[in-house]
Amino acid sequence: MYTLYLSFFDWNMIRPDKEFVGLKNYIDLFMNPVFYKVLKNTFLYILILAIVNCAIPYIFAFVCHFVFERFKEFYKIAIFMPAFISLVVGSMIFMWILNPLSGPVALLLRNFSITLPVWNITEGLAIVVISLITSWRVFGYNFIILYAAVSGIAPDVIEAAKLDNVPLYKVFKDIVMPMSSATGLYIFVITTVMGLQYIYTPISVLTKGGPNDGSSNLLYLSYHEAFVVFNSGNSAAISMVTIILFAIFIVILFKFVESRVHYENE
Repeated sequence: MYTLYLSFFDWNMIRPDKEFVGLKNYIDLFMNPVFYKVLKNTFLYILILAIVNCAIPYIFAFVCHFVFERFKEFYKIAIFMPAFISLVVGSMIFMWILNPLSGPVALLLRNFSITLPVWNITEGLAIVVISLITSWRVFGYNFIILYAAVSGIAPDVIEAAKLDNVPLYKVFKDIVMPMSSATGLYIFVITTVMGLQYIYTPISVLTKGGPNDGSSNLLYLSYHEAFVVFNSGNSAAISMVTIILFAIFIVILFKFVESRVHYENE
């Protein structure tokens, strides 16, 4: 409520008085081309996070439980381990690994006469790398949750499919996914909301939103407006628009997707 209140004022968080400006902050926001660029970046982050942190952990959980016969516990521990590492530390590690001059990836590619691009000043590439760093941190948590859902499916259903020589991809698509879809929906929502919060850290550590706001997202732009340029009114307006956009997203998701979710007690 206080954020909504601040969005109608011009205030630099230093002077004691706030100047009421009505909808000016919102008008300025929607007339600012940077906002639309950052909005596009935000949806691109969501798309990459959804693929890497929802689809791939689903497949890993299925393979680990139903395909691998040995070392299941080792795989689960190894995949989950990055969840214990701070994103600040992880960001610094990846900055070293992907250093275009002296990083191990650059040195390896140099043997094949390939030059690693300076990703943190390359628009488009910076978003991909930051998304992968965040995914590396979140992936293990999603994997464990999905593994629990997949392993909770009645074994006799899977065994019956195997006896009928049903291909594994059909077992996954027609049996495992529908029967664990409630958990899948939860993971998608959590990944979308929490993933964008986690992304703030590598943006802050590695790119500061650059180049030319090419790696910024709505949350980082809100922080920048409030605590870098001290324009709390614009920051509050960005925060309110973000809340509204995500509320619309969640409503649409539950209206058109949740009705198709299978619950075990239904």
